[in-house]
Amino acid sequence: MADSRHPRHYEEESERRIVQLYGNGKPAREIKAEYDISRSTLHRWVQGIRNSGSTKAADNRTPEQNEPVELRKRNRQLEMEVDVSEQAAPVFARK
Repeated sequence: MADSRHPRHYEEESERRIVQLYGNGKPAREIKAEYDISRSTLHRWVQGIRNSGSTKAADNRTPEQNEPVELRKRNRQLEMEVDVSEQAAPVFARK
């Protein structure tokens, strides 16, 4: 399987084909071996397709689950802006 630090990424269409194989009755153990994916990944894709028609995590989250994700993104953005401001302050102070 892919290294946890460098996970394998599949295109959505490939994920859909793999889920379709599972839906058509191909055993999960054969799919796991053939495509080198974990059981949990296959299960997540199958559940995503069933729930929302998408294998993307963002499409399968509830608004309550999305809120912390969005807040972390916003926090990273603000931290980056503060870092840039702190680095620029001495340059502008000299003028």
